[in-house]
Amino acid sequence: MENKNLYIAIAIISSPILFALVAFPDSFSLSWNQGRGGFLFALAFIIAETVGLKIAISSKRLLAVTPLAILTIVYLIGLENGLRDFILDSAEQYSVQLIYSWTWMWDFIIMAIFVMAALTIFFGKRWIRIAPAGPIFLGGSAIILSLDAFFPYDTLGPLQYVVPYLVQANVWLIGVFDLGTATARDNIMFLKGDYGSMVLQVFWPSAGVHSVIIYSLVMGAFLLKMNIPRKRKSIYFVIGIVGTIVVNMIRIFSLSWYALKVTTNAEKWEEFHSVAGEIMFLPWLFVFLLIVILIETRRIKRLEAEGSAQK
Repeated sequence: MENKNLYIAIAIISSPILFALVAFPDSFSLSWNQGRGGFLFALAFIIAETVGLKIAISSKRLLAVTPLAILTIVYLIGLENGLRDFILDSAEQYSVQLIYSWTWMWDFIIMAIFVMAALTIFFGKRWIRIAPAGPIFLGGSAIILSLDAFFPYDTLGPLQYVVPYLVQANVWLIGVFDLGTATARDNIMFLKGDYGSMVLQVFWPSAGVHSVIIYSLVMGAFLLKMNIPRKRKSIYFVIGIVGTIVVNMIRIFSLSWYALKVTTNAEKWEEFHSVAGEIMFLPWLFVFLLIVILIETRRIKRLEAEGSAQK
């Protein structure tokens, strides 16, 4: 019964995301500020952290969460029946700069609230150590979307600060690989390749600064729950930061390569730009967490085997 209720609990938490995927598949763009693609990675985190738990969940707790799941689904349906228009209209009232980031922000806020509420009911305060990655990923995404909605482009100075350095590094790489002509001024790149010239202005979201923030939140919560030495936690965290920065550099480089070697057509380039970040960052985050789990699982088994041998 315990295992059965656990899987029912996972199904209840998953139900709003799966409903949205079936009912509104076109909304699951991988672009971080243009759709619900992040929901799928949050769901993957939740499943990875809860499957196999040896924790009893009562039927009363399952019944308590079910209405919350239904309300979340009602919210998703309501968006298609006037609620989204209401959210769009409210953007002007709150001086929102980027409307689409504002509308998707509410999706991630609602989903984060639902997931946290469900985990709290299922596991109590222990959810923070049991399954923090999913809700923190959703909440972190909502925070980034809110920053983009109210402080778009380069208006948020601290997040924009590192961008010129990434742009300069990218121009250097273009020269190393002899892909074309590239120069930089602050956060602007001037490119000339096989299909003509193109000017790219890079802002902090396009440079992947948001992914470093989300990585820090998710990895911090993930490492907090792991019973490993603090030094090893610090090493994993730093390696992940470096890896995330490398992924961001690959993203900027790929966007430049696309303009230099594929097309300078703004519409086609924008299509590539809209998915080039998350299609790299989110799999990297998930794979890195999986690698850490595998390494630590093997280490613990080895220590246990050595302890048994000594006895």
